[in-house]
Amino acid sequence: MMANIKLQAAEVVAASLALKEPLLSGNRLFWLEQRPAERGRTTLMLQCNGQAPQELTPAPFNLRTRIHEFGGGCFAVAADQVAFINGGDGAIWLIELAANSPPKQLTPARTEPSGGFAGGLIDAKRQRWIGVLEEAEQDHLVAVPLAGGPAQPLRAAADFCGYAVLSPSGQQLAWLEWNLPWMPWERTELWWSALGEAGELLEPRCLAGGDREPQSLFQPLWASNTVLLVASDLNGYWNVQSFSVDAKTGKTKAPICLGPRQAECGMPQWVYGMRTLAVGAENLLALFCDQGQWQLCRRPLDASQGFGWQTIPLPFNDLAVLSASGDRLACLASSAQQKEGLLQLQIASGKWSHSAGPATEQAIAPQSIWFEGGDGEQSQAWFYPAMVSDGGPAPLLVRSHSGPTAMARPGFSLANAFWNSRGWGVVDVNYGGSTGFGRQYRQRLDGNWGVLDSADCAAAAKALIASGAADPARIAIEGGSAGGFTTLAALVREPVFKAGVCRYAVADVEALQNQTHRFESGYIERLIGPWRWPGAAALTKPVLFFQGLQDRVVPPQQTEAMVNALRQQGQTVEVVFLEAEGHGFRSELIKGQILEHTERFFERMLPAS
Repeated sequence: MMANIKLQAAEVVAASLALKEPLLSGNRLFWLEQRPAERGRTTLMLQCNGQAPQELTPAPFNLRTRIHEFGGGCFAVAADQVAFINGGDGAIWLIELAANSPPKQLTPARTEPSGGFAGGLIDAKRQRWIGVLEEAEQDHLVAVPLAGGPAQPLRAAADFCGYAVLSPSGQQLAWLEWNLPWMPWERTELWWSALGEAGELLEPRCLAGGDREPQSLFQPLWASNTVLLVASDLNGYWNVQSFSVDAKTGKTKAPICLGPRQAECGMPQWVYGMRTLAVGAENLLALFCDQGQWQLCRRPLDASQGFGWQTIPLPFNDLAVLSASGDRLACLASSAQQKEGLLQLQIASGKWSHSAGPATEQAIAPQSIWFEGGDGEQSQAWFYPAMVSDGGPAPLLVRSHSGPTAMARPGFSLANAFWNSRGWGVVDVNYGGSTGFGRQYRQRLDGNWGVLDSADCAAAAKALIASGAADPARIAIEGGSAGGFTTLAALVREPVFKAGVCRYAVADVEALQNQTHRFESGYIERLIGPWRWPGAAALTKPVLFFQGLQDRVVPPQQTEAMVNALRQQGQTVEVVFLEAEGHGFRSELIKGQILEHTERFFERMLPAS
């Protein structure tokens, strides 16, 4: 317990270095570091054989993609070659590790503010980069020579594509495609093609998915030249399916589900670079989400159909972005009391190391609570009790995650500890529609966005009030992006909430539908259904907005219009516009200021009795 010790905002943001996309290649471990102290600049790091890490892309390089506005998939590795996308110019660059030479630019700089390259791999046999180019409102599979030159078209998807993987021989390519109005976690297609002498696609064919067998497919991966793996939610959960593929024709036998479980080996593909599957020397490895907590599992590559998954015991329950090479694996790992770091594990011995150091007592483990949601179904949340209390019910901050198809994860959060150390409880709600609990749980939100999510957030608060843990006079809610919309809807619909805070919030669904970017252009209508947003007139609770002026996902005009309407009605509203920030805030200074400003806002609006 941290009795009478307040965690400062500066301590929170100082620990907010973000690690992304770890990748093992032989004895080398690569990863991205996003550094708040450098205004969110992202750089590529390399560690060889446990030696001191080295930075491969010093400033002004900033690894970032803008594909589908959410990005991801910034770099690829093969042997001594590393290709990456630089956010400053949108170009692909190449590092030759053996030559120890500076990065070389392969493609011309791009002037478009969005789209561009992402999600690539290195085809070492043909000395080219293969990946996605979003251009002219369409995704294209393209190849770029590692000697430099323009992108060469391989295939134009109807709408979207990505997650391409080469077979070990380099003679087959598999990838995913999906078409509007569907999102990739709703309906996708698994595609395959043999490669010709010049590396061209030979008669591509769809192996699974589409309208005939609707399913969401996640992360194709070759286990051998004849076995293609992919996570599919055809049985209600993202489980691993194995396809036996004829290397010349692409013909397959009926896929086999490997060790079916009521757990998720997949997640919504908002960004490129997500990985829950990996192939080691003798093991198939997978991350599974079971009841909201992540596990690392393995099974022998040569196991029969009936062989189940073996959980590898670890003191972490939040795992992501899995990679393997031989007998080693790496991923991102954290727990409630362990900061996120790079987990490296020797598969045979079980020996592991974690880069974040020892656990901390600055955060507490949350309690998993289940309660009756707004539709009568059971919903889950993570409850973080106040660290300091006078013995009575504590003020409660309800957190509504973004997405809305995402999930509240139980990993390390100093932001939650910030509030806990100030005598606040925090409840992070996996409302109906969240990922991690199967397709049926995820589909509960269809036609009910703004209704079910806000009702579930209210139900979580009411359950904690009934248990005596929360003070009914001091219940606040906060969220960003889609979670900001949930926050606004909850302030309108649910009397239990007394104030709210929104970050880059969806505030005008009609405007979002008309102005949103291509990736989500078919999503909003299915989420909303016939329900109509009542507008600012129904919002009478105090609300604080934070909005980046560079936001292209939710334009700042939405926040401006909502704030102006509330002020005209004499409502209590505050707003902070951030000149250099976009959709999601990167600056260390800004993150600290937001916490401090929010605390002052709650002190004024929800004073202790």
